[in-house]
Amino acid sequence: MRGDHLILSGSLDSVERAAPVVQHMIELSRLRAPFDVADIGRFADGGDALGPEGIVHPDDEIRIAIPGSRRVIVPKSDGQRRYVQRITNNDIVIGIGPAGTGKTYLAVACGLDALYKKRVRRIVLVRPAVEAGENLGFLPGDLQEKVDPYLRPLYDALEDMMPPDRMRRALEESTIEIAPLAYMRGRTLSDAFVILDEAQNATTAQMKMFLTRLGLNSQVVITGDKTQIDLPRKIDSGLLEVERILSDINGISIVYLSAKDVIRHRLVKDIINAYARASEEDDEPS
Repeated sequence: MRGDHLILSGSLDSVERAAPVVQHMIELSRLRAPFDVADIGRFADGGDALGPEGIVHPDDEIRIAIPGSRRVIVPKSDGQRRYVQRITNNDIVIGIGPAGTGKTYLAVACGLDALYKKRVRRIVLVRPAVEAGENLGFLPGDLQEKVDPYLRPLYDALEDMMPPDRMRRALEESTIEIAPLAYMRGRTLSDAFVILDEAQNATTAQMKMFLTRLGLNSQVVITGDKTQIDLPRKIDSGLLEVERILSDINGISIVYLSAKDVIRHRLVKDIINAYARASEEDDEPS
């Protein structure tokens, strides 16, 4: 460091690989966006691909500050940035990609942003309770106790973004509602930001039911991973069907995320790629 200048020294190849990574970190710092050692390692792994499109610029204005929290949420890859932009500009967005790409986390962040800016009056988070099927009534406890294990990932995202007292109050006042998909039937969701998570485990009938709940001044984000369908073999996934039949409708946008957008432990990306290669080998004719 010399004053405000950072000088990189080393071989030409090393400097060319390091420069965009350092630039990425500087831009995130200017945005006051948090990043850690794992993020730096991820930037370095993608060094060759981090050209101008891989850098978060202040002009992008893609940063979500949660009131009452010191967190500023910023997309950390080009795919994530595209995903958030589509959520901002469309009434229905379908995010498809592997685990760890931030599909649910960023959708929840966008929902909180819409809620705090009073663009909607509530957030509704929905998940299929596929392991319990439709027979939740046979499980012990009240509704919340029955479905909490299946909805826990949605609570985790909220807990990471919101102060505990604010989250508790929002849940008590139903400003934020977390419910299994089966309990959406017969409702109309107006003035709401609605997220359907793990949509690959919604049946075609459930997906149609869910999409037709959309009321006035509402927005829907659907997230799913086509490689993790837990439905019985003879039951078609609603996510696969909407991908096929809704892609040409104006106001509906489908965003594909990939292993390049994985933000979890560095090994997650390698695991996803390994499974993808194994699946391709299994599909090849013998």
